[in-house]
Amino acid sequence: MRRYVIEREIPAVGTLERAELREAANKSNAALAALAPDVQWVESFVAADRTFCVYLARDEEVIRKHAEISGFPASRIVEISKTIDPTTATA
Repeated sequence: MRRYVIEREIPAVGTLERAELREAANKSNAALAALAPDVQWVESFVAADRTFCVYLARDEEVIRKHAEISGFPASRIVEISKTIDPTTATA
């Protein structure tokens, strides 16, 4: 599977309480279950008015299908080609 970053523009998402984030995660998980095994949610970063989600997926189309089923927009989908971290400097 390929790795993607999905930017989701969601007004005021950074102000959501824990219970609201849990509800959103449950909604996403239900959509993921319907699309399994072609897509997997790795993690998400929540900012003021958007989230940045890391997914493993067969292709962009299955990510768009997840957005449609879950109701969460996929404003931008970018395939990750490589990763680096601080240890890259010493390798």
